[in-house]
Amino acid sequence: MIPRDICERVLAKAVSTGADYAELFCEDTLEHAVNLVGAKVDSVQDAEIAGAAVRVFQGLRCVMASTVDTSEAGLLRCAERAAAALGEGTASVSICLRERLFGDIHPVRIAPVSVPNADKVRILKDACGAAAGYHDAVKQVTGMLLDVDHRILIATSEGLYAQDRQIRTRLAVNAVAEVNGETQTGSCRPGARVGMELFETVDPRETGLHAARQAVTMAGAGYCPAGEMPVAIGNGFGGVIFHEACGHSLEASSVAYGNSQFCGKLGQKIAHEKVTAIDDGTIPGDWGSINIDDEGTPARRNVLIENGVLKTYMIDKFNGRRMGMAPTGSARRQSYSFMPTSRMTNTFIAPGTDTEEEILGSIEYGLYAKEMGGGSVNPVTGEFNFAVNEGYMIRNGKVCEPVRGASLVGKGSDIIQKIDMVGSNLLCGQGMCGSSSGSIPTNVGQPLIRVSSITVGGR
Repeated sequence: MIPRDICERVLAKAVSTGADYAELFCEDTLEHAVNLVGAKVDSVQDAEIAGAAVRVFQGLRCVMASTVDTSEAGLLRCAERAAAALGEGTASVSICLRERLFGDIHPVRIAPVSVPNADKVRILKDACGAAAGYHDAVKQVTGMLLDVDHRILIATSEGLYAQDRQIRTRLAVNAVAEVNGETQTGSCRPGARVGMELFETVDPRETGLHAARQAVTMAGAGYCPAGEMPVAIGNGFGGVIFHEACGHSLEASSVAYGNSQFCGKLGQKIAHEKVTAIDDGTIPGDWGSINIDDEGTPARRNVLIENGVLKTYMIDKFNGRRMGMAPTGSARRQSYSFMPTSRMTNTFIAPGTDTEEEILGSIEYGLYAKEMGGGSVNPVTGEFNFAVNEGYMIRNGKVCEPVRGASLVGKGSDIIQKIDMVGSNLLCGQGMCGSSSGSIPTNVGQPLIRVSSITVGGR
C-alpha cells in the first residue's frame, strides 16, 4: 500500500521531537451491501474508507493524527502534526523497516467482489422468501448481504513493516410478525471471515426461517413474570452476557486505569470452577478472527479465566505500558480515524461436561433464555441489563410456554460465580461491538449454561 522507504521517512519525522515509539497505520477498505425489503431490492451501497494515522508515544503520553492524504507529502504532514503535539525536541533518527510475513490462517476462496450483484440478490430472495412464506403472521421481511474487504498496513519505529487483508461476509434477515394485534421482531445474522463460500455452510432459507419462527413465536407469547430465579442461557449469542458483563472489564483499556471490577485479581478465583473463558483471534474463518492486530502483534489464543481463576487480561501496547505487561494481540480499531485499544476477538465460555437434559432438568421453576439480545453494561461495576429475544418458562425441568419482554439484570462478577452448570454444545454468534475505538466485528459464544440465580425483569 505504502512503499517501505516512504514509511521509514514518515516514522523518522514522527519521532523527531522525542517520541520513544511511532506507528503508521494505513487502510483501504471496501464495503458492499445489498438490501432487500419484501421481495424487492431496496438499495445497493458501496463505500470506500481510505486513509492513514500516525501515533506516537513518549512514556505514558500518546498522540495520534490522521489524514486522508496518503501521498508521501500528506503522510509527512500528518507525522509532523503528531510530533509537534507531543513535544518540541529536534531528534534525528534513522528508521530501518523489515517486512514481516505472518501468513494467512483465514484463506478466502471466493472474493465477494468477483460475484455479480444478481447472484447476491438471489441469495437474499431465497432467505427473505423463506421467511415471508413461513406463516401468515409474518408481515414484513428485510434482508441484507454485506461483504467487507479490509486491507491494512502497519509500520513502527521498532522496525515492523506488515500487511494484512481481512475479508468478511454476512447475511442478515429480520422478520416482523403480528399475532392478535401484538408485533414482535425476529432476526438471524450469520457471518464469517470468509468470502462467498460462506453459503456452502450457511443455508439462506434456514436463515430466513429462523428469523420468521422467532418473530411468530414471540408475537404469540405472553409476558414473562419478574423475579429472582435460575436461568438457563442458550448457546451461541447467549455468550453476549460474558462478553459485555465480564469481557469488557478484562480489557486493558479499563484495567490500566483502575476502572474494572477485576483490577488486581490475577491469579485469584473470580468465577465458578466450571467456568473457563477464552478470547481467541486465531480460529480459522471466524467472524472476529485476525492474523495480526491493529498494532501488528500476531493474533493469540488468550485463556482469560481457567477453572474460575483469572489468568490474564486483553492488552494493547499503550495500556500494556501502564500495566507493565506485554501486548496480547488485542489492539483493534474500526478504522484509521480511531485510536486503537484493547478489544475482544472471538470470546467464549469453553465447553463443559453437563448435558442439556441435566441443565434443563435441574430447574424446577425458571427461565430458558434461548436467544439473547442487546443490552448495556457499566465496565467499572459490571452491572448489566440484557434483553431476551426468545424465552420460555421452565417448569419441573421441562421447557414450557414462550414468554416475551424478559430481561436479565445483574453484576458480572456475581453472575460468573453463579454459572454452576456448563454444557458441551459450544456455538458462537456474530456481532458488532462498539467501544472507544469504534465498532468492530466480534464473535460471542458459549454452550448452554445454568445461572443458579439471577434477577429476571418482566411483568
